[in-house]
Amino acid sequence: MRVAVIGGGINGICSAIKILEYLKSSGSPAEVTVISEAFSPNTTGDGSAGLWGPYLLGSTPTNRVHRWSKSMHEFLEQIWLSDDAGEAGVCLIPCIRLTTTTMDNDVFWKDIVYGCQSLTPRQLDELNKGRSKKYTSGQHFVTYTSEPMKLLPYLMERFQRNGGNLVQRKIINLEDFISKSDYDAIINCTGLGSQLCCGDGGMFPVRGQVTRVKANWLYFVLLDESDDGNYIIPNCESVVLGGTHQENDYNTKVCPNDKSFIVDGCRKIIPGLEHAQYLYDWVGLRPGRETLRLEAEKRGKQITIHNYGHGGSGVTLAWGCAEDVLELLKKDLQAFNPTKSKL
Repeated sequence: MRVAVIGGGINGICSAIKILEYLKSSGSPAEVTVISEAFSPNTTGDGSAGLWGPYLLGSTPTNRVHRWSKSMHEFLEQIWLSDDAGEAGVCLIPCIRLTTTTMDNDVFWKDIVYGCQSLTPRQLDELNKGRSKKYTSGQHFVTYTSEPMKLLPYLMERFQRNGGNLVQRKIINLEDFISKSDYDAIINCTGLGSQLCCGDGGMFPVRGQVTRVKANWLYFVLLDESDDGNYIIPNCESVVLGGTHQENDYNTKVCPNDKSFIVDGCRKIIPGLEHAQYLYDWVGLRPGRETLRLEAEKRGKQITIHNYGHGGSGVTLAWGCAEDVLELLKKDLQAFNPTKSKL
């Protein structure tokens, strides 16, 4: 069976791994190729902090987001418990989630993370010391960061070690590519690129800008989810200060006003950041969509499975969405030949 996965980001690579490893385990002959204009370290995901947490998913059904994100959390747990955690950039990290407005303390992902509890009035008082604008509620819990600039190369090596192929090529028109290809299945993980190559007018960019600094003394994540809030997310070798989520903004250049908002805002939260060494700024365009698209289309004997529109949750949902991609592929092949599936 020949499968093409279009898109070299976290969702494309995870989908390719799930398909290839299943085919190999079933003893079926398989050729799985990831085709992408860019691979790590040049994908949008490479610039993100990789903190697990559903974010910017529009009206995507909560039950599906819960299932996908739970699967990814369990996948990260497996890596963290293995000898590969350092290579893959997976770290267990405490998080504090705060707001100066109102917060839903009964979030749907509460059962997935570890030890999620509301902050007590005393804990809030400690965090509010010296602040003119007070936090009104918050939570603390433990979850994972999985830095894409480490996780993606780790997963790509796993894919290639099992015989997967990587091809650098830009697909401009998916319909044209499908009509001219001889692949049995095509998995579309083109993210924001689906706006052009699929003609999906529902796609839109969600611009994100961050600043990275050196602050190795920080050991916890702080998320201010107020309307004008910032976030501080430690990675292995740097700390990500953020951030923005500007819809329909295609500007990929660093905005000085956004940088001031990010740096000044984070320093107000943790004054010690004033002494942190500046490293660099980064801007990326998240693949926004009102609802994440994960569905199959059939053209004769050929199947196309779409898996895009992950907003700010590419890393958070990747493994769970890849599992659904594989299930759609298996169901299609079983329906085509119920007595002897190619899988």
